Amino acid sequence: MRLILLGPPGAGKGTQSARLEQKYGIPQLSTGDMLRAAVKAGTPIGLQAKAIMDAGGLVSDEIVVGIIGARIQEPDAKNGFILDGFPRTVAQAKALDAMLHERHMELNAVIELVVDDKALLARIENRARETVAAGGTVRADDNPEAFKKRLIAYHELTAPVSEYYKSQGELRTVDGMAPIDDVTAALDALLAA
Repeated sequence: MRLILLGPPGAGKGTQSARLEQKYGIPQLSTGDMLRAAVKAGTPIGLQAKAIMDAGGLVSDEIVVGIIGARIQEPDAKNGFILDGFPRTVAQAKALDAMLHERHMELNAVIELVVDDKALLARIENRARETVAAGGTVRADDNPEAFKKRLIAYHELTAPVSEYYKSQGELRTVDGMAPIDDVTAALDALLAA
């Protein structure tokens, strides 16, 4: 099972990915986690990425695709994977398609968790309040102002990825505003079809 889970920040991709990991025994691949791991491990791509990130730049599509390409070759991804946070741009989606084609692999599903921006902002504000009430520390990118910026960036850069997969006839959607268990059931139904 090879799938891409799309949706804006806070849509529930992480929650649903964890459930899919358990059900299918496949890893969730987060580009952010992979970049940090490559930097920490000092791999050639990691060193390249570190230099760019240290300078405040965005890591190029070529580097990100290279990291994904290396990661999906690892033994735990043999039976599939869940891409979360990738592809972020249409260029990355096209590069992923080309890489998978070269390796005689294909995606089983591209699913977008569709959410309402206003409700999503309320969800993030609530998550921040609950974290503080529980004595935790709110992630820097989970405050309302930072979240609004992330949401704007998502709509400008990443939302076109949905249109790309839609034009390919590959995009399926799930109501990400539904209760968590209902979203899981909808994903299960789509993946079983």
